[in-house]
Amino acid sequence: MSPAATAHPSSSPSVPASRRTRGPSERAAGSAGPGGRLARSLRRAAPALAAYTAVRLCGLLLVARLAHAQGTGLWPVLASSWDSDWYLGIAAHGYADSLGTRVNANNLAFFPLYPVLVRGLAALVPGPAAAAALLLAVGCSLLAAWGVFAVGDRLHGRRAGTLLAVAWGALPVAQVQWMAYTESLFTALAAWSLYAALGGRWPLAGALAALAGLTRPTGVAVAAAVTLAALLACRRAPRVRAVTGALLAPLGWLAYVAWVGLRVGRPDGYFAVQRLWKNEWDGGRATLLELRQQLLYASRPPLFVLLVSAVLIVSSVLYVLSLADRQPLVLLVFSGVLLLVVLGSAGVYFPRARFLLPAFPLLLPVARALAAARPVTVAVVLVSATALSAWTGAHMLLVWNGPP
Repeated sequence: MSPAATAHPSSSPSVPASRRTRGPSERAAGSAGPGGRLARSLRRAAPALAAYTAVRLCGLLLVARLAHAQGTGLWPVLASSWDSDWYLGIAAHGYADSLGTRVNANNLAFFPLYPVLVRGLAALVPGPAAAAALLLAVGCSLLAAWGVFAVGDRLHGRRAGTLLAVAWGALPVAQVQWMAYTESLFTALAAWSLYAALGGRWPLAGALAALAGLTRPTGVAVAAAVTLAALLACRRAPRVRAVTGALLAPLGWLAYVAWVGLRVGRPDGYFAVQRLWKNEWDGGRATLLELRQQLLYASRPPLFVLLVSAVLIVSSVLYVLSLADRQPLVLLVFSGVLLLVVLGSAGVYFPRARFLLPAFPLLLPVARALAAARPVTVAVVLVSATALSAWTGAHMLLVWNGPP
């Protein structure tokens, strides 16, 4: 059992004992500079990235085959539907300059980093902006899988890190990772911010958290995790660097919320926009009512809504297991705040499984259990999860009559 399983929650790094002491060759390699360290990190993560890509290709191939059989185009489903269309509109035309009164019609609800990057990439690569948006999402998914692996590897070793990345790619709604949505970019920023925090690199952790705060409303979870962990680390880390990270972390989220207020001419502008989208905090009342309705009273609830309900319940159980496993505090705060935001919202119910995609630390108990299991058990679990993820992804895109 690794030390992370027995130590109290802490913002300090927790690594396997086998990785704490570096030999002479490792120390020499460590002095090769950032380029050398990056190359070694990528080589170490290569099996995880290959396995992750294989899992996602299985899902994509099934969606492509079924879309062809239906006569449905694969391209619009992946690159320009639902939220993708909103981001493409922002990339092309910018943001609204007033609040308005129409429900679900104000694009200020969508955070700016992804459309800004789409616009920049579209200027560099041939083809439509939708192609740039999809290319960006797929590229960010690989960066995210790398970051997820890095966190798992640091805490519990390479095998657990690989299994963590594969499990993240085999989640029920993981097809969104290869769509023109923000989840891949956000997860990449969150994962590497948390990894930097685990290593005590507070300015880097804070800067990445600030970028995450410019990507999704749930960037507040990354900001809270890094800020709290950095402030607690002031007792033992270089104080200036820790305080710098703590101050940087919330800047992205706060800056966008403030800018929206200035844009629409009222201090609560961002929250007024959210109210137009019927997205308000109610402490979880709406979530509990919807769960009760779907699980107890609905005669034939939509399959996708049942899937979302299952994801919410399982995620809550996994958080309890994460607490019992005594994960580092920075991971517990990130997952906890993300769950709190998603479960406590009175907004639309069915995208919530997607909203929880970035909560990869919840999968650490699963990855650790698989790392200790027999190879045949691991194979059965991963093949089954991959098949289920492929099927649920196809159902989500081709059968479910709503956004993912």
